[in-house]
Amino acid sequence: MFSRRNRRPKSPQLLKAWECLDSGDIPAALRQVRAAGEDAPPGEVALVVGRAARAVGFDDLEQAAAALAAGPEQAQALFDFGYACVERGLPQLAIPPLREVLRRNPGSPGVLRELVSAYEREGRHQEAVAELARREADFADWPDRYLLVFNALMAGDLALARRQHALLPDPENEVWLSARERQNRMLERAALAESATALDLTDLRGWQFVIGGTVLGTLSPFGFAAGMTGRYAWLQDTPGQCLHGLLRLKSLLAAAEVYPRSVSLLPGRSSRILGLAAAEVLGVRAEPFAAGREDTVVVAYDLNDVAEEDGGPEILGQLFERAPGQVLHEHASCWTDTPVVTADSVALLHQSVVAPWGEQLRQGADGGVEPAPADDRPEAELADAITAADPAADEGDGEGPADSDEAFAAFAGAVRGGWLRGDRARLNSIGPVRSSRFA
Repeated sequence: MFSRRNRRPKSPQLLKAWECLDSGDIPAALRQVRAAGEDAPPGEVALVVGRAARAVGFDDLEQAAAALAAGPEQAQALFDFGYACVERGLPQLAIPPLREVLRRNPGSPGVLRELVSAYEREGRHQEAVAELARREADFADWPDRYLLVFNALMAGDLALARRQHALLPDPENEVWLSARERQNRMLERAALAESATALDLTDLRGWQFVIGGTVLGTLSPFGFAAGMTGRYAWLQDTPGQCLHGLLRLKSLLAAAEVYPRSVSLLPGRSSRILGLAAAEVLGVRAEPFAAGREDTVVVAYDLNDVAEEDGGPEILGQLFERAPGQVLHEHASCWTDTPVVTADSVALLHQSVVAPWGEQLRQGADGGVEPAPADDRPEAELADAITAADPAADEGDGEGPADSDEAFAAFAGAVRGGWLRGDRARLNSIGPVRSSRFA
């Protein structure tokens, strides 16, 4: 009789994952598991995941995977594996087993909430809405109806969110009070935004404001119709784009009648360069960041980069509770790896960005593409290059909507009453409640 350690998956994609583990490449193995799709045999998925979990010391996931590999049809094993995958940051792998358990046990609230949690972490909010809506007759207001409202908002279905929110009573348990308040603010921001913008599924600026209270300064002019709707994928930034973002920030501050007295510089070369330029554009002094400073604009080039600097995590922790008049502005915000703290103002959204002074690509003498060396001029000199740049936006491919200064100013004026009342933490549902497990 063969031991579990000697068993190997038979599916081609999962066998490739197994071979990646043979060479010690765990990330590649997990990519192969994802590529196998949601119809992959759960027992074989568990073999691969269990071996990967053992390699990194995730004992709970290893044990759950072993149980599922031994009994791939057992509901408890399916649930425990899905639960462990969610806990260990593998929500995509949790969805198929949890969905199967819910199919067998449609009245189980614990399974429903765990599946919704996995969908949320994958950004699959429409599917979370569908699972919750079809079980509305049986679920509880807290957390289930709250989760339905939240996921409807995240999916862009404002009408459904409003209908369900109207049915949601105040929670009896105070643990849900902050969630109720956050949801109220989201719907209040939606009411402000829809007076100036469409709030349809392509309205990136509108939904950025509704969801987190962030005002998005500029929209990418490329790939709008292909689904980017104003986001950048890979971007080589320019001084002109930096200036464009700072001018939009200035317009936003004017619309909201916010009058900063300084710019606070965050650690990191890129953030210091942009902060010095921001001080010049806004006509205020620049000084190193200090926690609790009032009436200041805290400027980051990329908050994820700030998190990598010495003292960066501590500073970001101090920005969850802003001082009066303190505004957090981020130039380039990663929409596929959202920062731990949400900015009040963001100039652009990207997947990957190279700063104007970074090692950018350029056309070589032979017509090919070659890397250019980083610009190592002093920070103050590079800040001057930003303020002297041409802020005119790239015309792009012509598929996106016009993003004029007048349209942005009108939006900023419409939402001014709900700005600076956003949600500071990275947006994620606080549900489901983890205290009850399927049995």
